[in-house]
Amino acid sequence: MKKIVLLRHGESEWNRENRFTGWTDVDLSEKGVAEAARAGETLLREGFRFGCAYTSFLKRAVRTLDIVLDRMNEDWIPVTKSWRLNEKHYGMLQGLNKRETAEKYGDEQVHVWRRSYDVAPEPLAADDPRNPHFDPRYAGVPAAELPATESLRDTVARTMPYWQCEILPSLARYDQVLVVAHGNSLRGIVKHLKGISDEAISEFNLPTATPYVFEFGEGLNCVKDYFLGDPDEIARLMQAVADQGRA
Repeated sequence: MKKIVLLRHGESEWNRENRFTGWTDVDLSEKGVAEAARAGETLLREGFRFGCAYTSFLKRAVRTLDIVLDRMNEDWIPVTKSWRLNEKHYGMLQGLNKRETAEKYGDEQVHVWRRSYDVAPEPLAADDPRNPHFDPRYAGVPAAELPATESLRDTVARTMPYWQCEILPSLARYDQVLVVAHGNSLRGIVKHLKGISDEAISEFNLPTATPYVFEFGEGLNCVKDYFLGDPDEIARLMQAVADQGRA
């Protein structure tokens, strides 16, 4: 059975501080490093052996992948990085505390910004130093494709071509593939694989560093999906993610 494991990065410093992160390149927290190590140990214990791995351009995902592969003694496998797996761009919200923002604008508005399918926050100005146009890692990306803000729909639009043309076809060569990315870029992939509606996806939350396994049958059709870990603990972690944007 062919398998792809989706893994959200471990807790970042801005996750710990409950801040909107988006494309801001923050590191893992101490807890995030430990979460990544546990994820690697879980995957090793469950018998996974990856043929290749994919991640984003952002440090919190790259470091999570490095730690996971180190724990699995698979540091040598080919790794491909793509900006298309980056987190949803949160525009002018980047850096703001989620709880304080909810106190100012209300829980419902913050939920819309965080979890709605087609509503994007206010964009960064063209001359804002946080704009990705000024970041050398995106020098090879066409200027028209670099976002100043994104909705989940926008994130899906840049992520899914990479999934369809690069990640999924890699199962023709490898039996098991690992994708370490971000809450929203991975939610877009999950939405596609499970056929989740635009409305229902707003209630789906991915916990940090919890392996999510998808199994594929003939024709690379998804036939099964499941998290690795205790179901009650995973449900608690999902609720904790949902609660981050409440006043």
